[in-house]
Amino acid sequence: EKLAADMVVRLAKGVMALDEEIAELDALIEARFREHPHAEVIRSLPGMGAKLGAEFIAATGGDMDAFGSADRLAGFAGLAPRPRDSGRVSGNLRRPRRYHRGLLRSMYLSAMVSISTCPASKAYYQRKRSEGKGHKQALLALARRRLNVLWAMIRDGQRYQGSPPVTAAA
Repeated sequence: EKLAADMVVRLAKGVMALDEEIAELDALIEARFREHPHAEVIRSLPGMGAKLGAEFIAATGGDMDAFGSADRLAGFAGLAPRPRDSGRVSGNLRRPRRYHRGLLRSMYLSAMVSISTCPASKAYYQRKRSEGKGHKQALLALARRRLNVLWAMIRDGQRYQGSPPVTAAA
């Protein structure tokens, strides 16, 4: 019993040391993310925290000009379907074979979080579900929409606004 207890104590100390190291690395990642010029714009989008924002910047290189358009960025993330037609078969759309899995993961997770935190995202998700899409399909559609919104926010340098600004009619 004493040997087993000593082993448990050693393992517990090792786990606690790893937890401290993970906390230190998380703090370093968040500090580095806050230094990026687009950090505040990215964090303003509901569901995008420091870790997912850092993953987004790492996946894209932080430079949106490299992609040229939101559609190219969506294709890079695997959120834009590609045709896989053959012969007489047409309209066969699938996820591309080559895409950045880290970027897809960050957008998918931010879409999952935004369903509970953002009323606009929740309404969009519910609309897709009422159209007959499954949970995963609706989440991927939401992730694509959020990627388009994030692209426009970074392009314009504007923070996320929950509802569109109201303009006076002439």
